[in-house]
Amino acid sequence: MSMFKKVIVAVSAGLIAVSSFAADSSQVEKKFELKDGSTLYIFKDGKMSMENKAGHAVGMKEGVIMETKDGQKMMMKGNEVWRLEPQLHKGTLGQ
Repeated sequence: MSMFKKVIVAVSAGLIAVSSFAADSSQVEKKFELKDGSTLYIFKDGKMSMENKAGHAVGMKEGVIMETKDGQKMMMKGNEVWRLEPQLHKGTLGQ
């Protein structure tokens, strides 16, 4: 195996390990039901991700103001779709 292929394999293995860690549901600190039926997840590092009412992770531009069902206003910080998507597929959120 060439050196280039070994590096690619090593990097791929590392990315898989990192994405498995990032998808850990214990990283979600809070979740809020939004007025439009979607759900906002806030991770322990303060960054956020959204799930639409159909149960899919969706992108949201940073700085967009959202309103919770109880009228609280929140500003989107981050766009962590990559952190939420694996958790939704595993069914580790929403409990």
